Amino acid sequence: MTGKQPDQSADAALFRAAVGAVKPLAKQNYANPQKPARRFFISSPAAPLPIPDNLSDFVGENIPDEYLSNGLSHLTLRKLRHNGWPIQARLDLHGYSSDAARQQLQEFLYSAKQRALRCVLVIHGKGMNSKDGKAVLKIHTRHWLMQHPLVLAYCDAALKDGGTGAAVILLKSKP
Repeated sequence: MTGKQPDQSADAALFRAAVGAVKPLAKQNYANPQKPARRFFISSPAAPLPIPDNLSDFVGENIPDEYLSNGLSHLTLRKLRHNGWPIQARLDLHGYSSDAARQQLQEFLYSAKQRALRCVLVIHGKGMNSKDGKAVLKIHTRHWLMQHPLVLAYCDAALKDGGTGAAVILLKSKP
């Protein structure tokens, strides 16, 4: 570099001339910085609200493999079939009795609502190990899903997620 370095003393003199005479503040005008008081939010260990059990166990003749709530486009069901929404949570009902499965399903759907989940998977099984060869949990689970106020649609899961032994469920976004 062959250029000249700027004269720093000339800049300092120009600054002092522009600012003029400066005198320090009096001591009484100083404020001592203090940290703001911490607020502690104490949550009371209130008992969780009971989840109403208003799902009927009476199952009619045929429970459909797919369900679409009234007023929704068939494109919604098509999108659900083709993994249009990512599965955000899973519930496996294998080994539960009918009553316990209903309770687990309701708690699961309530939890999904609290966490603002949109698409969930419920694995109910195909009934291959049941006494009379009927898929009792499959029939009951899908019957309960059709009654539940949060469920917009359901269909069989993809093979990798359980096929006909599981249901992909689309939930209301703003319950």
